[in-house]
Amino acid sequence: MALRTRFFTLTPQIPFPSSTSSYFSLLSLRRPLPRLATFSSSAAAIQTVLFVPPGVEPQEVDDSMVLPGSNIVIGPYAGDSRIKGVEFVKSSGKARDCPKDDRPEFAILGRSNVGKSSLINSLVRKKEIALTSKKPGKTQLINHFLVNKSWYLVDLPGYGFAKAPEAAKMDWSSFTKGYFLNRDTLVAVLLLIDASVPPQKIDLDCANWLGRNNIPITFVFTKCDKIKVAKGKRPDENIRDFQEIIRQNYKIHPPWIMTSSVTGMGRDDLLLHMSQLRNYWDQ
Repeated sequence: MALRTRFFTLTPQIPFPSSTSSYFSLLSLRRPLPRLATFSSSAAAIQTVLFVPPGVEPQEVDDSMVLPGSNIVIGPYAGDSRIKGVEFVKSSGKARDCPKDDRPEFAILGRSNVGKSSLINSLVRKKEIALTSKKPGKTQLINHFLVNKSWYLVDLPGYGFAKAPEAAKMDWSSFTKGYFLNRDTLVAVLLLIDASVPPQKIDLDCANWLGRNNIPITFVFTKCDKIKVAKGKRPDENIRDFQEIIRQNYKIHPPWIMTSSVTGMGRDDLLLHMSQLRNYWDQ
């Protein structure tokens, strides 16, 4: 399974080996960054690198194939993305205690208070399947949820919440890192980034750690329904700034998508993206 997931691996400042280059294509286009209707000013076009999946030739790509609010092209591996049932399976304090079947899984990771539990509840359309707390950092275990009796959503502990200055460091516990490094059934990490605030160093450090360790990643920008505060930037501007920084570290830009758990923005499209990753992994 590890070889299959390498298609989705994005390594900072390290080119892909030639043996994996045939599995993916990337297409660079001038595309405007999507904005919500509530935004009054126009967003300048930025250089967007599209994520082109297997089965699609770059020259075949047109706008109708690109998911709204993302750089993700939909290809032949995209399938039924509906969630028909979800059940909590177990909480694990150590990676070795996680479910040991061969079902594919997606790990959801993000800074505390990024809206991780809200996104999970939105994806499965079942209230409180994941705990939503007013106290950031509530999730302390690796939580497995079985979807459609065929694949897992994995809720991981948030990072970066503490009153001490050490909060700015990568303070994952060793068991969380052990999960990433030893989980052969991991299809991809959905790394949640709060679009309502400027790029955070801890999120960039997290992305770089995942990349250095060849962990597949998709950026999921949350809170894209937010309107800028007094002197702050709009979500689309924060996303653009984040992408500019990522482009400096990644030779190949990871897939990304804009979402809102409040309005449902990006929910169906994210599930469709996950379906093509899952179906390619599972072939």
